[in-house]
Amino acid sequence: MTRLLILALACVLLAPACTVGPSYKRPAVNNPSTFRGAGDETNSLGDLAWWQLFQDPVLKDLIQTALTNNYDVRIAATRVEQSRALLAQARSAFYPQIGYQGGIGAGKNVSAIGTPAFSGEGAGKALDFAGDVTWEIDLWGRIRRESESARAQFFATEEARRNVTISLIAGVAQTYFQLVTLDEEMSIARDATNSFGQSLKIFSDRLHEGVASKLETSSAEAALDSAAATIPEFRRQIVAQEDQLSVLLGVNPRDIYRHPGALLGMSLPQIPPGLPSSLLERRPDVREAEQLMISANAQVGVAVANYYPQLSLTGLYGRVSPEFAALTSGASVAWDAAAGLTGPIFEGGLLRAQERQARAAWNQARLQYQYTLLQAFQEVSDSLSSREQLGIERELQSRSVAAYQEAVKVARQRYQGGQASYYELLQEQQLLFPAENTLALAHLNQLLATVQLYKALGGGWISPRP
Repeated sequence: MTRLLILALACVLLAPACTVGPSYKRPAVNNPSTFRGAGDETNSLGDLAWWQLFQDPVLKDLIQTALTNNYDVRIAATRVEQSRALLAQARSAFYPQIGYQGGIGAGKNVSAIGTPAFSGEGAGKALDFAGDVTWEIDLWGRIRRESESARAQFFATEEARRNVTISLIAGVAQTYFQLVTLDEEMSIARDATNSFGQSLKIFSDRLHEGVASKLETSSAEAALDSAAATIPEFRRQIVAQEDQLSVLLGVNPRDIYRHPGALLGMSLPQIPPGLPSSLLERRPDVREAEQLMISANAQVGVAVANYYPQLSLTGLYGRVSPEFAALTSGASVAWDAAAGLTGPIFEGGLLRAQERQARAAWNQARLQYQYTLLQAFQEVSDSLSSREQLGIERELQSRSVAAYQEAVKVARQRYQGGQASYYELLQEQQLLFPAENTLALAHLNQLLATVQLYKALGGGWISPRP
């Protein structure tokens, strides 16, 4: 017994030095030195928390509500809890497994713990009760590799949850921006309706005075009705957008409060994209891909450890008696201690195939990690380029709208002074309002590109709000 305990202690002390299989090392990646289209600033926009990026108080409250109630976030949290429990299961293999057993029965010429124990020519009955211990000594690191793999899977689900969080923040912001843009477009449609209504009144008055034709009033009336007909469609789209935002908030469809003219008050933050290498540490999908790679690497170690023998220590202590009253007697004590060694000799290629599978899974995880990182670089580059070009487009469109507004003002004055025909005024009005819609959409697209860049840089998943 003493020798067995000494052997077990020696195995426990020496086991950590015998972990087989490859140790994880992050594979080399071809990081660009800077993002394409980026400036010289290195402090990343992604380092800002979402409440620092979006200055609209209504949007801040909406995001906070979504982070609390959204079902995708809550489902992702349950996946994290499942993974945490699986990690605890894997770690339990490090410890001795202690149980108990007992029984009552009748037999003849039988003597074993866990079965009716009686010997003699005649039949008899027996009682037994014992505690047992089983402990696998992790000589080759198989259990440690299993635990390492489970831990990496747990971290991967954490990163997946963060990825859901940043996607939710981006989704709420984008839906909100689209909603306030629809408000602005409907406001433009109402202004257009009012403007065409004023023109119709002018034409009608001049027709009544005999200085205008029916053609003028008919054309003005058609323009008025055409502008008014767009308002119900905008209302329909606004309701649909509010319903979509409500789902993101985890509430039943409802009206979403926002300030009138909110789109015009939206400011765009400065965009320092940071260094490409920071994506490895910030983007949740890249971090998740690396954790899955770590898990796959650990599974290679498990497959290699299966080639080696497993050492298990077992022990048992209990009492056996033909009568219940005799269980307290010292003569009824039974104990057992043993060490078992098991290992493969011929498995028909099973272990070798398992190792090949594990190494192929590792290669798949490595390639997926490198591809995920490559996609991240692309998304940042695309977002930077989009935001820059959309900024130019918005500036030019803003100048175009200002010019059309001046043209409408001058055309109305010229018409009222008898220096221009009604066609000139209607033409300028019909050019102004589509240009204003285009300007609103350019502003929206620039906001959406900013959100997309923020998401591409891995920002927004820092959940605690100060």
